[in-house]
Amino acid sequence: MKPLIHPDIDNITVEGILHALSDPVRVAIYADMAGAGCAQTCSTFLQVVDRSIPKSTLSQHFRTLREAGLIRSERQGVEMLNTTRCGEIEQRFPGLLPAIMSAHRVQLMQKARMARRKPAGSRTSTG
Repeated sequence: MKPLIHPDIDNITVEGILHALSDPVRVAIYADMAGAGCAQTCSTFLQVVDRSIPKSTLSQHFRTLREAGLIRSERQGVEMLNTTRCGEIEQRFPGLLPAIMSAHRVQLMQKARMARRKPAGSRTSTG
């Protein structure tokens, strides 16, 4: 079995964090994990952003989050138990993750408002 890569806190970069959280599925996973405050298995996230995520794709998302230093993963039988590294990252980059998570919540609220305003099946005219 391949060893899991968890970067040392000194090797975590803002660019790596921003890249990892630039994907809508990954930011949703991370936001849920950070909000839960407890370890979660990968299979908890087979349904994210109102769609099913194949296990292979989910594994890649968790690898990206792990290699960016955002989470720690530990094998437990056939499952992976994942925890956030919020505390460590807050010490290294104060305010970064709360700002990103706040912006993510604002974006979700704006999308929800837009979805409520737009009638189902409506089209916008272009001319």
